[in-house]
Amino acid sequence: MRFTSEQRLDDGVLEREFTLGEIPGILWAPASASASAPAPLILVGHPGGLHKMRPRLAARARRSAADGFAAATIELPGGGDRPRFAVAEQARADLRRALEAGEPVDEEIVDRLVLPLVEKAVPEWQTTLDALLSLPEIGGPVGYSGGVIAIGVRLAVVEPRISAAVLFAGSFVPRTLFEEARQVTIPLHVLLQWDDEGNDRQSALDLFDAFGSKEKTLHANMGGHTGVPEFAGDAAARFFTRHLS
Repeated sequence: MRFTSEQRLDDGVLEREFTLGEIPGILWAPASASASAPAPLILVGHPGGLHKMRPRLAARARRSAADGFAAATIELPGGGDRPRFAVAEQARADLRRALEAGEPVDEEIVDRLVLPLVEKAVPEWQTTLDALLSLPEIGGPVGYSGGVIAIGVRLAVVEPRISAAVLFAGSFVPRTLFEEARQVTIPLHVLLQWDDEGNDRQSALDLFDAFGSKEKTLHANMGGHTGVPEFAGDAAARFFTRHLS
């Protein structure tokens, strides 16, 4: 991991950009984080396009820092300036055509779009987690927050260092991930926008039902994809305070 920039924000949060091989990312740490008092860590997921998403991601990270948590995010494979992969690009074009025509989205399109992303992104998140936890001011426990929800599902299954997750139900999920969801046992807090124009509501409800966690909460609100109310974020923050503090 190589840090490429550093700035102290007005609330005392230390914001550092980094690269890990070809992976760009950002780490936010609260002023209280130190080698003698390492901060718990939240991995901040998003749908790709780190530069465009940065203001929203930074707001989430600074809220986490106010609660004593460090937060980190990385650019997804194929996102931002990272190289595209042809299979996903073709699937994205097919998805766009189906949505514009008002047709149902074929499961084969979802598989071609999402599964290659999951296969590439999850190992990158694990490598990033290795590097972050080697920093003296960062410690466990670790949470995951955000989307793509299929990435969050896979991480919750294969990464034992993640002890709780807030998942955003706003993206397509391949059917094979429903079977993996049954293996998820960590505490979950799932956010669902009831009128999300780009999400299959029933699929999101079915996925929530499939999760094997004994503690799982579904927080559903009226509104579209970007209309998550502030109080929903407050509830997610309280969830992490319970499980990561």
